[in-house]
Amino acid sequence: QVQLVESGGGWVQAGGSLRLSCAASGSIFRINNMSWYRQAPGKQRDLVALITIGGSTNYADSVKGRFTISREDAKNTVYLQMNSLKPEDTAVYYCNVDLIMRDWRPRISWGQGTQVTVSS
Repeated sequence: QVQLVESGGGWVQAGGSLRLSCAASGSIFRINNMSWYRQAPGKQRDLVALITIGGSTNYADSVKGRFTISREDAKNTVYLQMNSLKPEDTAVYYCNVDLIMRDWRPRISWGQGTQVTVSS
């Protein structure tokens, strides 16, 4: 089994910053891609940022230059630093981890979601 625990969401005024964390635990052999998605009310879940096992990153156009994804492999943790937040960033943010279990099975796991609310 794999558990993902997210933290760091909350309420912030426009222009402010938040840092999300997502820690994976369980019978993990290796973590490949780690990513963050978000889902606003009535909308689909969209990719925000992704980081590969080699450290390459990819961002949605709407967050480029404002958000930074990073990972700390020793802690099986992925972070999302969000700066210059806008009301349109308001959503539930989910981490997503693509990994290999110790029994060699591949697995994709989702975090429970953390609410980010940006007021104007």
